[in-house]
Amino acid sequence: MFRKRLPEERPAVPPTGYKVAFPMLSGDGTRVGFRGVSLGGRLVYGTVDDARCGYGRRHLSPARGCDCGFYCLHSSAEAQALTCATDCQEAVVLTVSVLGAYTRYERGMRYARQRIRSVRVGSCGCGRPAEAFRYAGTGLPGWRAVAATCRNCAAGLKLLPFPEFARLAGPAVMLTTDAAPDRAVGPDLLLPQLAAEAALLQARLDLFQERLNRLADP
Repeated sequence: MFRKRLPEERPAVPPTGYKVAFPMLSGDGTRVGFRGVSLGGRLVYGTVDDARCGYGRRHLSPARGCDCGFYCLHSSAEAQALTCATDCQEAVVLTVSVLGAYTRYERGMRYARQRIRSVRVGSCGCGRPAEAFRYAGTGLPGWRAVAATCRNCAAGLKLLPFPEFARLAGPAVMLTTDAAPDRAVGPDLLLPQLAAEAALLQARLDLFQERLNRLADP
């Protein structure tokens, strides 16, 4: 029985997708790349690149009967949510243009070629806004993984500034960082709040002591 042939898409502009990946720096420090979080975790790709088979098979990707190829989601919010997973907390969110042959699914696309348009960096592992990349202590042959860090956590570490990462990525790639968290959780606001609570507690203790003294008087 024949399946109904789906209409072929010929978009005027490349479709946009969103994905998560681990940022990488080449061993000689002259190039940046990205490593996938699942099947593509053994391969590093550039800002404009073709998909390769993660199993090492010599066929064009994506191939029928194989899981290879680039993957992306339609929703940026859904991609951002993936960075909450334990294994993806050092990943960044990429906005990509889908190039070449692709297959569209309900939640995303599988495709042959991509161009990275923007890199969104999350916060430091401590929760503060990130200010640079540090070496993550992991990597692949010829590549070192980097992860976002804040100034406090980066003391004494060798850093890769965000502007330098953006320069190596190329002028067509925009790098952004997540906004600072709510100031209510910051030490600059938390310490005065604690001091006020301590002063109120001390005033109550003084009042309680005064009442005890009155009861003790004959």
